[in-house]
Amino acid sequence: MPAFRFKALDDAGKPQNGILEAVSLTAARQQLRARQLLPVEVVASAKTERTQTADKPGKPRVTKAGPRMPLASLTLVTRQMATLLSSGLRIEDALSTIAQGMPPKVAGTLLNVRASVMEGRSFGDALAHYPQIFSDFYRASVRAGEQAGKLDQVMTHLASFVENRAHNRQTVQLALLYPALLAVVSLSIITLLMAFVVPDIVRVFTSRGTDLPFLTRALIAVSALVRNYGLYAAIAVAAGIFGWIRWLQIPRNRLRWHRVLAEGRLTAKLVQRMNASQFAGTLSTLVQSRVPLLEALVAAADVTPNLHVRARVADVTDKVRQGSSLKRAMEDAAVFPPMLVAMVASGEATGNLGAALDHAATDQQRDLDAWVKAVVALAEPAILLLMGGMVMVMVLAILLPIVSMNGLVTK
Repeated sequence: MPAFRFKALDDAGKPQNGILEAVSLTAARQQLRARQLLPVEVVASAKTERTQTADKPGKPRVTKAGPRMPLASLTLVTRQMATLLSSGLRIEDALSTIAQGMPPKVAGTLLNVRASVMEGRSFGDALAHYPQIFSDFYRASVRAGEQAGKLDQVMTHLASFVENRAHNRQTVQLALLYPALLAVVSLSIITLLMAFVVPDIVRVFTSRGTDLPFLTRALIAVSALVRNYGLYAAIAVAAGIFGWIRWLQIPRNRLRWHRVLAEGRLTAKLVQRMNASQFAGTLSTLVQSRVPLLEALVAAADVTPNLHVRARVADVTDKVRQGSSLKRAMEDAAVFPPMLVAMVASGEATGNLGAALDHAATDQQRDLDAWVKAVVALAEPAILLLMGGMVMVMVLAILLPIVSMNGLVTK
């Protein structure tokens, strides 16, 4: 049955909202009245208008528009699905149980997936209604688990993968939060000083008509620029950022920029490590879930962040389809670290490609984490030194004329 979001009032006039399942909108309203609730608003949940099935059963027509699910919620849902399926619970019962403890939007998505499963579709096809939530990699893993009869094991693999991705993203965000906050606060304070405090201080010096040191004159000039053109500069920066974002929205331009990042001398190693870790981890999970290699490569390409690297992975897929070994195709792509290619070669030689990719993904992620920690560790003192240097220059620019005037008085 489809899911409906509702807003209603109880006997005391207090608002109530949530998710319920019903065969129709009328039945949903009847359920609310049976609960002694007065329906205020009852609307079909996300799936109804956007993602109803196409002409053939099991082939859903999907769009990129639709509800989103926070990564933390997706992680929790995946882990709970793995636990409940391992306990022998049916898919529809597991979805219903998980939905009971979720926020309304997440619960509505899960109940709509449950409705699709109860209509006779596979779990993977039901997830295909929501490509903006469940990636190609996620759905391919689920389909492979269903075909192999090991869906609980696949969901366990997926839960670990999603948890690791959420942990890595949170680690990077938290690591960069303090330096970014420090830089923003410091620049804001310096800008305010230049715009409102420094002019009043230097006005005392300029009124005396004495020659001012170079630092003081430079400080006065910068302060005047901030006061007279600061607003225009802020508007120009905002317009530049907006134009850059719009420029990147064009696929051709975004591909060019990603190529610059992937091949640039300063960014190539970082981009290769990030994409290699994502690619190897995804491919490892899919291969260990018994997804065919070609299908696994297609799904791994779809979750590779850099578009240039993604295009090279597509070339790798074509060469493997033509009979080339994965190791040789990755060598020709020239976007993967040598260690990853060596691990792939070892896995192909021993017939244990999934485990080799898993070890390679772990190594790449460990190197990436170490690099991020080193950069963050250097960023904090660098920002402190930079801002401290700017404050020191301001202080010197103000103190030098005072020292000069004191020298004249003593003479």
